[in-house]
Amino acid sequence: MSADPTTVAAVLRQQARARGTQSLLVCDDERLTYGDAERRSAHLARHLIALGAGKGSHVGVLYPNGARFVVAMLATARIGAVVVPFPTMATTAELHAQLLDSDVELLLTAASYRSHDYVEKLSGILGDVGSETIFSDAVPQLRRVLIGVDGAEAAAPALDAFEDDVDGADVLAIVYTSGSTGTPKGAIHTHAAMLTHQRNLNSIRGLTPTDKLFCNSPFFWIGGFAFGLLATLTAGATLVCSNATDAARTLDLLEAERPNVTNGFTAGIAHLTRDPSFAARDLSALRRGNLYPIMAPDTRPADPALRHNMLGLTEAGSVVLLSGDESDQPEHRRGSFGRPAPGFDIRIVDPDDCGPVSTGTVGEMCLRGPYLMQRYHRRSREECFDADGWFHTGDLVRTDTDGYVYFIGRRDSMIKTAGANVAASEVEAALARADVTAYVVGIPDTDRGQIVAAVVVLDDGATFDEVAVRERLTAELSAYKVPRKFAVLRRSEVPLRSSGKVDMAALEKAFDA
Repeated sequence: MSADPTTVAAVLRQQARARGTQSLLVCDDERLTYGDAERRSAHLARHLIALGAGKGSHVGVLYPNGARFVVAMLATARIGAVVVPFPTMATTAELHAQLLDSDVELLLTAASYRSHDYVEKLSGILGDVGSETIFSDAVPQLRRVLIGVDGAEAAAPALDAFEDDVDGADVLAIVYTSGSTGTPKGAIHTHAAMLTHQRNLNSIRGLTPTDKLFCNSPFFWIGGFAFGLLATLTAGATLVCSNATDAARTLDLLEAERPNVTNGFTAGIAHLTRDPSFAARDLSALRRGNLYPIMAPDTRPADPALRHNMLGLTEAGSVVLLSGDESDQPEHRRGSFGRPAPGFDIRIVDPDDCGPVSTGTVGEMCLRGPYLMQRYHRRSREECFDADGWFHTGDLVRTDTDGYVYFIGRRDSMIKTAGANVAASEVEAALARADVTAYVVGIPDTDRGQIVAAVVVLDDGATFDEVAVRERLTAELSAYKVPRKFAVLRRSEVPLRSSGKVDMAALEKAFDA
């Protein structure tokens, strides 16, 4: 039996031969078959070659989820160039920063998306982006910006020669972190590492050619890029996504396409459940995955904390903790994130001295293995890994005697109050069990160093009973973990970063009054 292909080009050719008329992607009104993906990406790849791109060139991709992103990613990867996805919600300053940091030479971009005018943003950075060749001191290495094109007919060397020169050890992508805990960093991943990792994950979650995966993660972040798009490609499955702002349109799509697997972030589908038509919708096909609120009623857990969660990292090439068991777990396994994915070694160390910790003790998770990033772009391996090759994730976890891992929180989000450590995530989970949506932060205090505080998020018309919530929390948490201060914001008042994530630093200002 021949080995699995280790480059994107080889995987695409294999899938196009096997299932050319099957849909690779369905995104709202767009439909891209495997055959279409092969032909359109070949067309664009030849255009990129004619423009001077080739093996090792850095090509930026600034498109929302959809066929153009897929075609651009495939075309870039086929010629051995490096795919650099850009977030569609980036501000002008953030766009400029990533253009500089990523060494992008050619940018494939939409003209606009929702409220974002990319031509205007790029013009503000570069000047005239309509020029055939760009020379700008603002981004010295950038030479071309192609706006909304799949490529034009061009005389170019045979594409096969470029594809045959690509090896599994070559760099496939530089995927940037979301920047939720600092400046975004570009994680370098190779073809073979990303593709093999996704095959392993597909085996665990049972993703096959007969499956349709509904994913609401953006393709420019690792969850959508790898666990969504690359996973679908390697499995030969169909990926369903939606950019519609109207919940009814997305629900129409789900009813029509009937995906059976889900993956993504629950907050991104909450608006679907609030649509007046939701209760009458037939979503019975949605039976596997983690988007519980929209899944078939008989598959939804009574308590999501009794289902294994997943943990993914940009640096790990997507999901690194998971379980293939989607049934409710016993109470002692509440909050489990499963076990490490194949190919990953895990080590839990004391956050302060990096010494080993005992089973059940909270420590920082360190990872090692062949599917980790090579390094961060513009940084040496010595800056990214310790002397023994371990990557220190900054995630605080504990393990049980069966090897299951429990995520506690980020190292930089721990609250130190009167000498004790409090994980914000633990308090948030207790509040959630009291049917309260809240973000927990530590705010400075003269006597205790920090105190635990919670910003409660309410829908319009809802009220917050602080006395009742305090009583509930006191029964569940040690006294030092119960928030000493509460602030209330309406959902529309929650400060967001350009990434769409909550701006925790701005959130703390709710207690300034």
